[in-house]
Amino acid sequence: MTERPKLWREETVETKPIFDGQVITLQVDTVRLPDGGTTTREIVRHPGAAAIVALREDKLLVVEQYRKPMEKFQVEIPAGKLDPGEDPMEAAFREFEEETGYRAASMKLISAFYTSPGFADEKLYLYWAEGLEKGTMQLDEEEYLAVDAITFEQAQQYIREERISDAKTIMAVYAWERYRLTGTI
Repeated sequence: MTERPKLWREETVETKPIFDGQVITLQVDTVRLPDGGTTTREIVRHPGAAAIVALREDKLLVVEQYRKPMEKFQVEIPAGKLDPGEDPMEAAFREFEEETGYRAASMKLISAFYTSPGFADEKLYLYWAEGLEKGTMQLDEEEYLAVDAITFEQAQQYIREERISDAKTIMAVYAWERYRLTGTI
C-alpha cells in the first residue's frame, strides 16, 4: 500500500484584486508553500449558480444560446447565477421560469459541485424539477436563447457532436439516464 503524502494548506500572504465584473472577479493571491517558498494563484471568484434538470413528456428541457468564450452555439440545461445571498433552490425556481417559461412545483437537489476548482470557486447546484406547469418566460435584457425539448437519444447524439459539451448538462444527461434505469434521481 502506497503511503499517502502529507497534505497542507496554502497560507495567503497577499491578495491583489485584478478585475471586478458583473459575473466574476479575478484576483492573484501570493501563497506560502510548505517549504517556505511562495508562488501565485490566479483565482476567479463567482457567486455560484443553479441548474435544472426538467423532463416534460420524457423530453429534457434545454436552451440553446451562443457562448462567446467557445465561439459556438451550445445546448444546455437551464441555469443561472445566484444573486448575492440568494438560496440556491430559490435561484433554481427563478432561473427555470425565466429561461423556459415553465414553473416547477418542487425541486430536489441532485448534487452540488465546483466547476473548476483549480482556478475558480464557482459552486453549481444541480436540481431535478417536478410538477411542471406553464409560467412566464422573462429573459434578462442581454439574454438571447431558444427553448427546446430533446429526447434521451438526441441528448446522447448532441454530446457526441459537442452541441452539448458543458459539464452541468452532461451531468444532467447522466442523472436522466440513472432515472430511466432506476426510477430514482
